[in-house]
Amino acid sequence: MSSAQGRPADLPPGADGPGTRYRRPPSQWAELGGRRVHFVDHGGPADGPLLVLVHGLGGSLLNWSAVAPLLRPTCRVLALDLAGFGRTQGGADPTSVEANQQLLHRFLTEVAGTPAIVVGNSMGGLIAAMQGSAHHETVTGLVLVDPALPTSIRARPHPLVAFAFGLYAVPPLGRALLNGRRRGRTPEQSAMDVLRLCCSDPGRVPAEVLRQHVELARERHGYPDVDAQFLMAARSLLTLLSRGRAHRRMLGGITAPVLLLHGDEDRLVPVAAARTAAAEHPTWRFEVAEGVGHVPQLEAPEWTAGHVLDWLAAEGSGARDRARHATLD
Repeated sequence: MSSAQGRPADLPPGADGPGTRYRRPPSQWAELGGRRVHFVDHGGPADGPLLVLVHGLGGSLLNWSAVAPLLRPTCRVLALDLAGFGRTQGGADPTSVEANQQLLHRFLTEVAGTPAIVVGNSMGGLIAAMQGSAHHETVTGLVLVDPALPTSIRARPHPLVAFAFGLYAVPPLGRALLNGRRRGRTPEQSAMDVLRLCCSDPGRVPAEVLRQHVELARERHGYPDVDAQFLMAARSLLTLLSRGRAHRRMLGGITAPVLLLHGDEDRLVPVAAARTAAAEHPTWRFEVAEGVGHVPQLEAPEWTAGHVLDWLAAEGSGARDRARHATLD
């Protein structure tokens, strides 16, 4: 266990000092449809399969900082900030799930290259699935990490999560909730609040990755209209998940191989919802992380990377080869 000396205020113990393993790659920017999109290239072998990482609601490309170093020796790894999140500001353009799926499509076709293996967490998992269903030619494989899925009587989120999203669905109440949090919590506290909600044990997140999240929270504190952009994304997410039949049809339209990973202590998307999705798609590979929450890539990066690489070597071999050819092209 590392010392707390030099750790940002209100951070739990984490891994040892920064080192080079979790050093953040240089920021890069792409103009996509008039929007300035932030992304990073974690590197990897030129002949390795191409992985594009997509974060969830309220997240950023930093959500992949712990797992990317474990994937990069084998894979070429890129990650982007969706519109309204991370360092990609929303501006006057929409930040809905649908708008961000279109943004991902442009990123794949204009920046990363296709076909690619798309790895998505939470809302990013839904966006990745939508991309794979609508544009088969761009996606050679999907890794869905605790993806946003419809709830049911047997798959209900934590009561506090359900309460918050109920407020998000009503714009004045959602704005009041977010404004109250912004006034009552420092950026450091807000960053840790999110990690405590999403992780079963935030102490498992490497210390340097925690620092990066706190630094981004400080930067985003001065961004304009972040609450409105978050609420637009949250309401669109709720709308899509409420359309159960349409969601099932969308998942049924995926032709690429799929790896579904889920933490069994996820408070936002219960593991029961993932079990239902896996049962409805028996060709998918399904793995459960015991004692892990909503973001296994942060809380259990070795477990996450191990299953991704094993899937690429076995069931995802076809996806791996096609994505490798895309990288060489």
